[in-house]
Amino acid sequence: MATPHWLFGDQLGPHFLAPGDGGPERGAPLVMIEARSVFRRRRFHRAKAHLVLSAMRHRAAELGDRVRYVRAETYREGLAEALRGGPATVCHPTSHAALRFVRSLDGVSVLPARGFLVPHDAFRAWAGDRPGQRLRQEDFYRWVRREHALLMDGGEPAGGRWNHDHANREPPPKGAATLGAPAPYRPREDGIDEEVRHDLDRWEHTGGVRFVGRDGPRLFPATRREALAALRRFVDHRLAGFGPYEDAVLAGDPVMSHSLLSSSLNLGLLAPAECVDRAEAAWRAGRAPVNSVEGFVRQVAGWREYVWQLYWYFGEDYRDRNALGHRAPLPEWFLELDADAVTARCLATVLAQVRDTGWTHHIPRLMLLGSHALQRGWDPRAVTDWFHRCFVDGYDWVMVPNVVGMSQYADGGRMTTKPYTSGGSYVHRMSDLCGGCAYRPAERVGERACPYTAGYWAFLHRHRGRLERNPRMARPVRGLDRLPDLEELLREEKRRGDAPP
Repeated sequence: MATPHWLFGDQLGPHFLAPGDGGPERGAPLVMIEARSVFRRRRFHRAKAHLVLSAMRHRAAELGDRVRYVRAETYREGLAEALRGGPATVCHPTSHAALRFVRSLDGVSVLPARGFLVPHDAFRAWAGDRPGQRLRQEDFYRWVRREHALLMDGGEPAGGRWNHDHANREPPPKGAATLGAPAPYRPREDGIDEEVRHDLDRWEHTGGVRFVGRDGPRLFPATRREALAALRRFVDHRLAGFGPYEDAVLAGDPVMSHSLLSSSLNLGLLAPAECVDRAEAAWRAGRAPVNSVEGFVRQVAGWREYVWQLYWYFGEDYRDRNALGHRAPLPEWFLELDADAVTARCLATVLAQVRDTGWTHHIPRLMLLGSHALQRGWDPRAVTDWFHRCFVDGYDWVMVPNVVGMSQYADGGRMTTKPYTSGGSYVHRMSDLCGGCAYRPAERVGERACPYTAGYWAFLHRHRGRLERNPRMARPVRGLDRLPDLEELLREEKRRGDAPP
């Protein structure tokens, strides 16, 4: 009899069961464990808990008698019931803690990771060829394109350029409330969703499990069929308009032309290769411009792969990096997703999106939520945990590099060349969020001072000694000397503290 194979809740697609190349044995019986302790330990977004459990239970229903689905208090208890001391295999899990746990189990063999384009050993070989050099995302991305022949023509990048950022960083159209893009795919709930929602209600009412955020109708795919429908909808109807405005923000159009496929990829319902291959096919068929396709390929084959690899390459202690010495705790209004407590229209809008859906796109994450945390000096480990818990696509491997390295600059520049933060002028240029706000992006002090503008200059002042040695930050830091109201700004920032902006 084949050795049983254990599926984690983010290993739900058929590519996790394909035999060969270090995969499970053909026809192996399957085990899935639903451990309630996961939700006792951390306060997850309710919509995220619903999505994960719905996806797991839908997959178990699809697999039928082949899977033994165990609901237990802990993984260890569930495995004891399912395996009764026998051997099992499992694909390489997606967090350091999970890998440490499975390696501690007698009889459990860890197979190579699946769900990504680049094997770990291939990345280590690529990184090893760069002793003393920064592991630049752009270099990695081009290497992946060459290795996998993605958007390539005769050894050269399709469309004549590796990078189409020049065409993909447009501000939103003036006066437009929405992009007018075709609506994204949205699933229909079924009896399994109803059962999950009933269980979550019961867990909350009986104590010990608490959630944050709202759980309305499920917005993201929970099955392979739904995920494929979402992929088709994006490629056929939304991809063409994705590129130019991928960095823009509109209050009335939170999804714009974004793919909304990150949760499906991170649950393992979709494989990255099929996503980028379909996008490239759309360009070759003349159904999408090269800049939009390159922007999407960059997200999936570039950034997603890069973040996954750095999570393992940098090691388990990377999450504890705190180069800027930020120690402030996250305030209650932020932890509770209390958008109604916030006056700044940009932050209130985005926090409400997270509260209501567990999702917002990459620019609000980086330049509004992350930037505010960086400016206020919040503990980067706590910020990482918040992003992990509050986003439907948030996992440890996703958020540790994205927050510690990219958003909070807590690694001191190991991943990025500068801190990603700005004053209100950037928000004003790239969004419509400043219109109707009580604050003014150009004002630094006084009742109408923009909290991002004031926060930006206070951040530069606080870390002047470090940042003035950074070639990309030296000029902004010198700008401190031209501020006639710097002392007043610093006094106001100190009085404001962590009150909602």
